[in-house]
Amino acid sequence: MEEKELVKKAKQGDHSAFSMLFRENYPLLVKYLLKVTMNPDAAEELAQETMAKSLEKIHLFNGKSKFSTWLISISTNLFIDQHRKRKREKAWREQETDGRKLKWHMDSRREEWSDALSALSRLSSEMRAAIILKHYYGYSYDEIGEMLRVSPGTVKSRVHNGLTAVRKELDHDGKEPKKGVN
Repeated sequence: MEEKELVKKAKQGDHSAFSMLFRENYPLLVKYLLKVTMNPDAAEELAQETMAKSLEKIHLFNGKSKFSTWLISISTNLFIDQHRKRKREKAWREQETDGRKLKWHMDSRREEWSDALSALSRLSSEMRAAIILKHYYGYSYDEIGEMLRVSPGTVKSRVHNGLTAVRKELDHDGKEPKKGVN
């Protein structure tokens, strides 16, 4: 049976047609993913995710390209999403580690580790730097923007969002936040 016919039947819910498409395209997909991931286990896992996603989204396949091309597109997007997630997780772990190191450093020197510093340590480094440069060192938004190579508007946003997050965390001590106090 031709690919177009298999796709048509798979779109109509024919599981055996989808199974045939799966068998025909799976080896190509795994070989592609092996080259992309350089990891056999990750390639197999992504291939399985791709096939599950393609089964779920088969109704969106328009037939303008080969089915294998559509599968490669899905798997590439899944790989990119997975890679971004790992980068975010790594950045978060590094941030947590840095916060613990700083706290240990302060404790070992018998310096005070305030709740505010603890709340600041949980912010992204971009927000933390903007807040410290603005409110500790007194630089203007324009100066901070030049230092961080971002627009002054981005600096204002980071400072605002960071301070909001710090205030919110500091208000979690069980008390109602005071109205009108920022």
